[in-house]
Amino acid sequence: MSTATMTDDHYRTRLTEVMEPYAREHPTVWGTPDDGPFDAEELTAHEQRGFTILQDFIAPDEVMTYRQELNRLTGDESLREDERVITERASGEVRSIFAVQQLSDLIDQLARDPRVLDRARQLLGSEVYLHQTRINYMPGFKGSGFYWHSDFETWHAEDGMPLPRAVSCSIALTPNFPYNGGLMVMPGSHLTFVPSLGETPEDNHKSSLKEQTVGVPSQEVITDMAHRHGIDQFTGPAGSALWFDSNIMHGSGNNITPFPRSNIFMVFNSVENELQEPFAASAPRPDHIAHRDAQPLR
Repeated sequence: MSTATMTDDHYRTRLTEVMEPYAREHPTVWGTPDDGPFDAEELTAHEQRGFTILQDFIAPDEVMTYRQELNRLTGDESLREDERVITERASGEVRSIFAVQQLSDLIDQLARDPRVLDRARQLLGSEVYLHQTRINYMPGFKGSGFYWHSDFETWHAEDGMPLPRAVSCSIALTPNFPYNGGLMVMPGSHLTFVPSLGETPEDNHKSSLKEQTVGVPSQEVITDMAHRHGIDQFTGPAGSALWFDSNIMHGSGNNITPFPRSNIFMVFNSVENELQEPFAASAPRPDHIAHRDAQPLR
């Protein structure tokens, strides 16, 4: 497949008038069972549901290594004023650190690990690069969630990603319980694109990474989709991994328990889906949020 041109806006959004959700035009799985670790049954399930949970994706000793790395980064006072660090709106505690592969050789190596990279290549049917990375830290009692949204809607509107040919991998560094703010997904919702209403404000990323209010669906749309698709949740022990499609509807609640939740988050984009100018914003988001170098990972 050739890269789309700027005239090929298949997924119009941030509109001035309401447009009803409509069927996605492009595949979820671009590769075949011969291309990587997922077998035919797993690929079919991923195509239908839009996500796959793999228990024990990394070993317990690796979990401890990455957890120590997360603690090192979140505790580094020299990063507090770095634009890659996002803090909680209320508490000021670290919420996310973006472009984390630039700050951690360990996480850079993880993105290139065959266990990770081969699955990303298989799902997207091509060589891949990192569109975005971050570590997420949801502290006990104070961690705030995210409203329902499709990542692709934002990446298309504000980053210029032409097609939903991207996949995210979230690796849990702490147990994901049903009650500590775990990610909720609507199975099958990735097959529907939901246009949003309203223009993108200037520098929207400065507030949306703390609390997203632009590019989110209406309560009526969420209600309809929840009744049609149901809601599942990513739960499991530390070391589990969630692979999920860029267009799946997902969100998370606040963490009011004593149990923190943290993860490594990597987004892989096909090199054949290179970013263009934003489709619904005046300027691209900064490179630490949406990498524009599409050199394939090796």
